[in-house]
Amino acid sequence: MGVGVGVGVGVGSGQGAGLLTLADATVRFGARAVLDGVGLDVEEHEIVCVLGPSGSGKSTLLRAVAGLQELDGGQVLLDGRDQRGVPAHKRGVGLMFQDHQLFPQRDVAGNVAFGLRMHGVSRGEQADRVAELLELVGLPGAQRRAVASLSGGEQQRVALARALAPRPRLLMLDEPLGQLDRSLRERLVVELRELFDELGTTVLAVTHDQGEAFALADRVVVMRDGRIAQSGTPLEVWRHPADEFVARFLGFDNVVDATVAGEVADTVWGKIPVPVPVPVPVPVPVPGASEGVRDGRCRVLVRPAGVRLVGADEGLRCVVTARTFRGTHVAVHLEPAEGPRLEAACALRDAPGVGETVGVAFDAGDVVVLG
Repeated sequence: MGVGVGVGVGVGSGQGAGLLTLADATVRFGARAVLDGVGLDVEEHEIVCVLGPSGSGKSTLLRAVAGLQELDGGQVLLDGRDQRGVPAHKRGVGLMFQDHQLFPQRDVAGNVAFGLRMHGVSRGEQADRVAELLELVGLPGAQRRAVASLSGGEQQRVALARALAPRPRLLMLDEPLGQLDRSLRERLVVELRELFDELGTTVLAVTHDQGEAFALADRVVVMRDGRIAQSGTPLEVWRHPADEFVARFLGFDNVVDATVAGEVADTVWGKIPVPVPVPVPVPVPVPGASEGVRDGRCRVLVRPAGVRLVGADEGLRCVVTARTFRGTHVAVHLEPAEGPRLEAACALRDAPGVGETVGVAFDAGDVVVLG
């Protein structure tokens, strides 16, 4: 749930690479770099979602762009103009926080019109804009409703309308759906994507929810320890995580040491086929990080969809230790005689029972050689 505080005037045109550019952006809390030389471009009309665990720097990045956190080094550029010294209310951005900051003493119209009043917009124009936005977010005629009478999803829509009211060039969302139940989040994220496409809004959002980010974004940025670990389209990041950190953050646990030679990876699970040529992902350069390799020692990921169950006398022999219902499939947890456990994705009707012995084969299309 959030509240829009983007009440600044628009920024002028400049020479930046995109609408928003972070150049070597650094924020330190004491000796710790919470943002460590981050470089990022957001193009006009692009939706970028920043993912990462707690403490990765994603919320600090958002606050730095909004002008709520000073940089210790580097630049934030909007339309090519350095924003150092420009206060938050003059940056021309909209911002929705995850916590409830709607004014309880004001009705819905009073909340949505807040930024418009701060700009001296006439009462008639305010009323027209509020009506337009409430229609847009699916709350037509809600102007006189009290904030306390709204459901969580309705409050989220009012917060969004408030952030959009001053027509910001850039809308920033901080865990916008984090306090809503899963079914409501899944419905609203689709509506948000459709709304942003309709408006042509440029969006920078931070979230810890991979499903939310992948449904909303044109581009996903994964952060780790104040740096960008990987940036790409949702499909690129999902199919080819740059390294083990990204793979595990996305929920993939089938990772093992391997020696790659040609079309085969030799592992403790036996020989695993790899795609040819091996699509080694290219992570954002991080000092001290290893690079992907075509042949030689590395780590290999097998997505659960690539763990195929076969007869017990074929492939890698495993015992089923658990089954977890995941809605669209069953996650089958497997214990081989040697090496780490495996997870397979099976249709409900095909999932073996706990205690059964099965064989495992691997599909090259779901194998990723990690950097």
